[in-house]
Amino acid sequence: MKILVADPISPSGIAYLKKQPDFEVIEAFGSKPEKIRELVAQDIEAIIVRSETTITAEIMSVGTKLRAIGRAGVGVDNIDVDAATERGIIVMNTPSGNTIATAELTFTHMLCGARPIPQANASMQSGKWNRKAYSGSELRGKTLGVLGMGRIGSEVSKRAQAFDMKILAYDPYLTEVRAKSLGVELANLDTLFAQSDYITVHMPLTENTQYMVDEAAFAKMKKGVRIFNCARGGIIKESALVEALKSGKVAAAGLDVYEDEPLAENSPLRGIENLVLTPHLGASTKEAQESVGIEVAECIAAALRGGQIVNAVNMPSVDGRTLEILNPYLKLGDKLGRLIQQISAKQINKLRITYWGKIIELDAVPLTRAIQRGYLRNICGADVNDVNSPMLMKRLGIEVEVVKSSTDADFTELVRIEAVASSGESTTVSGTLIGKASKKRLVEINGHSLEVELSGTLLIMKNQDLPGIIGKVGTILGEDGVNIANLSLGRDTSGDTAFSVFELDTAPSENAINNILAESRVKDVKIVRI
Repeated sequence: MKILVADPISPSGIAYLKKQPDFEVIEAFGSKPEKIRELVAQDIEAIIVRSETTITAEIMSVGTKLRAIGRAGVGVDNIDVDAATERGIIVMNTPSGNTIATAELTFTHMLCGARPIPQANASMQSGKWNRKAYSGSELRGKTLGVLGMGRIGSEVSKRAQAFDMKILAYDPYLTEVRAKSLGVELANLDTLFAQSDYITVHMPLTENTQYMVDEAAFAKMKKGVRIFNCARGGIIKESALVEALKSGKVAAAGLDVYEDEPLAENSPLRGIENLVLTPHLGASTKEAQESVGIEVAECIAAALRGGQIVNAVNMPSVDGRTLEILNPYLKLGDKLGRLIQQISAKQINKLRITYWGKIIELDAVPLTRAIQRGYLRNICGADVNDVNSPMLMKRLGIEVEVVKSSTDADFTELVRIEAVASSGESTTVSGTLIGKASKKRLVEINGHSLEVELSGTLLIMKNQDLPGIIGKVGTILGEDGVNIANLSLGRDTSGDTAFSVFELDTAPSENAINNILAESRVKDVKIVRI
């Protein structure tokens, strides 16, 4: 398997990949886009980049074998994630490798905001001795507002507590229990802005967080507040920060990231005495670079070998223990998805998936994707996978609804799928796992209970429940040279509608199917290949 390393990563990361017996590593540092495109066309299965190389939709279009792209770092701005998702290519980053480096840089900026070390150093280097001009303040007893309590925000808060600071945290996804365990106090934005002496940003740049700290936010803050951003440029509105620094509203600030990078030579941020600027150094430590290099190499290796996917930005990442538990259900879901696509209406507008049992306590997103993948297999071919299946479902106009039910069911764990057509017609199938071997079983079709192994070729017949029909069908199949491996029946009441599912060793001929359909008591026949 060929891996293209387009940007330099740590030698340890390269060495890790080269030690793998089935990997061929191609190093192409500093290559122009045309060269990258040429290389990707040569059966490349994975690409590793940092921030220098941009991986566009055009480059991906020539990578017929391309399956994974790894970014040695957090941001994936230089990768067309939407195009990758559409093509079923996993995009991964390395969010944990630079955690400590960025947390320590943030704290360095905070200390420089408290004690004007850079300014005092510049004064000393120019030959001056001016002690009175550079007095500062202590961190002890101050309130630090942390915007975003992910990995880096949590590490910053640990260090702030060591300095006897009070921590206010704003994070829409942080629970009270988790906040308590971190030793921080949850606060809304207005409270954090109003009460904080120091504010540090640790959130991703999204539509919701862009310019989160703007003129209105500064107006709510204390006079003399100190603010820092080592996360993403654009969360703090730079023009608003400049005015707040000049007016004295903000006593000091520190930035490592900017709305546009590299920072323009004539940027109004330059030359402000109480603003410390660094050129995006968050991950620029020897240890961080070593860590992200090894991490991205391990992620790529696991993805190519079909192992645990971690740090994916366009599909759910599942820890090893959860994946081990989910794996049998993923196979069940794929098979049920294939089944319902072949027996339901050709055009549906909704796929309703209901889970019962211990599945509802797990992350069911991978299972939902497995069902979608199975449903799409005969529609979209082999190119469909867990990455692009949600997008392909949307393109077909199919809404996917997931229900986790706590009501009683006939089985301890159960997966039910309902395909709803625009006409209102619906088809349901249910499946479960049986025994220690986790045998995958179909246990219901349209409300009719039965038990069928989900494998091979199935003949599913809807018929009137009258004597002789099963024998008639068996005779037709026998004359066609088709052996019946197993048979399961499900009916409402005697003489009413029944479903008969034949497990077959081989598929019957078209002539045999027509002969079965010619029987007046047969309402429908479907041949399903699982």
